[in-house]
Amino acid sequence: MIRIHHLKKAYPNATPLQDVCTEIRQGDVISIIGPSGTGKSTLIRCINMLETPTAGEIWVKDQCITDKKCDISKVRRKMGMVFQSFNLFPHLTVIENIMKAPVDLLGKTRQQAYDQGMQLLRTVGLADKALNYPDNLSGGQKQRVAIARTLAMEPEIILFDEPTSALDPTMVGEVQSVIRDLAKKGLTMMIVTHEMSFAREIANRVFYMDAGGIYEEGTPDEIFDHPKREKTIRFIRQLKVHEACITSRDFDFIGLMSELEEFGRKHQISQKTIYRMQTVFEEMCMQILLPQMAEGFHLTVTTSYSQKEEKAAMQIRYSGKAFDPADENNILPMKLVENAAERIEYLPIQEDAFNNQINITVK
Repeated sequence: MIRIHHLKKAYPNATPLQDVCTEIRQGDVISIIGPSGTGKSTLIRCINMLETPTAGEIWVKDQCITDKKCDISKVRRKMGMVFQSFNLFPHLTVIENIMKAPVDLLGKTRQQAYDQGMQLLRTVGLADKALNYPDNLSGGQKQRVAIARTLAMEPEIILFDEPTSALDPTMVGEVQSVIRDLAKKGLTMMIVTHEMSFAREIANRVFYMDAGGIYEEGTPDEIFDHPKREKTIRFIRQLKVHEACITSRDFDFIGLMSELEEFGRKHQISQKTIYRMQTVFEEMCMQILLPQMAEGFHLTVTTSYSQKEEKAAMQIRYSGKAFDPADENNILPMKLVENAAERIEYLPIQEDAFNNQINITVK
């Protein structure tokens, strides 16, 4: 249905899309997730040319819509767009909002448009609101009308730009229910959303956007249960991260211990867990690893806390000879680390300046 080749969108002060390449098949329901400012809305606005790409090509079926000769208004008739801010005409009733485009653009009679509009309002549960004006509706009702208006154009593709973000939490479910029903009917849909459970439930494919494009994509199970790339893992597991790089034995030990304390308090980590994180750092790094390091060493300690799982973990990477700390003559410090940890895993690696990695799950 849609092919995207090397899409780029640059603004004077930012480039949200640097090099996007993907294909959307007929019947795909794609959830687009990621942190704010990573180009999610920009991507779907480029797909229907509300934003003009800086470079690259977008093909909808057999038409290159980025070609200046393309009649984009004709393409848009088969590509519906649902905005987060509804965009209903306030001076028209609900049914008039739905009838307008089929009459003006598709050449339907007013009776045909009315009959279709009423059927669509029944589909979204709002037939009794047909003669109301948008200002008399709740946010959830407005969004359901906006979806019905989009369906009135009989689109083959529907793009949703954060359809529930402007709604009160009590209204989110009613809009999601309508979108679920559409997904069952085989429509091709792309949905930008911050609702992770909804994104997982509704989609057959998930795009995680970061670093100027589609950073990782896969099935819902792959992205939500088994993400492979670092930024995806941090986002899905709601990880808060502190990283320390040590290249000298004379580094500020007290300052770093204070940073760990501040990191823990900032993210409401229990004092017991903070103390265990500090214990792991002091015993593993100061007592076991640093005495083994040759000059010019590199050591990084990445401490992460999952708000979702309420778990802390520490990844320690270091240069130099491969050795498992548990094999060294460090019985007391290793015992203290073991008391503070649920799991300790040593891995020899070959990555940049590092030869060794220790993964520790803190109790």
